[in-house]
Amino acid sequence: MRALHVPEAGGQPVLGDLPTPEVVPGHVLIKVRAAGLNPLDNVIAAGFMAERFPHHYPLVLRRDAAGVVEAVGAGVDHVEPGHEVFGNVPLAPPIQAGTLAEYALLPAETVVVKPAGLDFATAAALPLAAAAASAAVGLVEPQPGQVVLVNGASGGVGRYAVQLLAARSVTVVATGTPDDAERLSELGATTVVNFAVGPVADQVLAVHPDGVDALVNLVGFALADVPLDAVRKGGRVATTTPAPDADALAGAGLAGGMVFAQPVRETTEPLAELAAAGLLSVDVHSVLPLERAAEGLGVLAAGQARGKIVVTLGD
Repeated sequence: MRALHVPEAGGQPVLGDLPTPEVVPGHVLIKVRAAGLNPLDNVIAAGFMAERFPHHYPLVLRRDAAGVVEAVGAGVDHVEPGHEVFGNVPLAPPIQAGTLAEYALLPAETVVVKPAGLDFATAAALPLAAAAASAAVGLVEPQPGQVVLVNGASGGVGRYAVQLLAARSVTVVATGTPDDAERLSELGATTVVNFAVGPVADQVLAVHPDGVDALVNLVGFALADVPLDAVRKGGRVATTTPAPDADALAGAGLAGGMVFAQPVRETTEPLAELAAAGLLSVDVHSVLPLERAAEGLGVLAAGQARGKIVVTLGD
């Protein structure tokens, strides 16, 4: 099969031929029709997680995929060959299997029958980003009428978070650029703060002087990059980045912590149903063929994606 993979530690991603995975118990082999890209892909490709998770090479990139079931392993009874599905390869050791390939092997607990109302590209854009947004929104426990700041709202996770918060009758303050403002407003943001013109916390406090009730933080790897000062004392914070850590939150009088996406069937199936019903918008920034997948990773690395980038394979 053709696959975009890293051939060896320290190598650059290349498109080449690899053996097709063999189905094993508890897993589903799919013929990939579309694979969604995430910023995590560049982190893995660069080997930045090798100390935390052993990497085995050749390493196929990408975690999300949608396609057609080719075969199922022992113990799998909710899908069968021919079903159109989507799913995810979890971030678990060893890191090697991925979905930027003509075939992918997915753990059965992540595989969901694709709603008829979703095409393959849309379904492939859901699992990891939507699950991360769902986890972050769940951690801040938003209540109707509260104000929640989404820092990094213009990316794939952020756009889902804005919608999930707005659906809970929350006033959403989102960060973005002027080019993002119209779309974020359509998704449910009440205010869009331009992070490029000054400190986000100062801009938020100018509108909400008592501070917001919660923060969903999706960007910034240093504490100085996270607008904690915009959150009132006793507020809640969910972050997908290492900062702020528990000590920083406690020092600021805040609760919460870091969230990890769990794109299992129980999480992604209802999100897919919302998307199919038109109640959750899946923002696809661009759709590329497999031959241009590395280009898509470059767009992500440069922070230029406004929504999801999807790679398509096959007919």
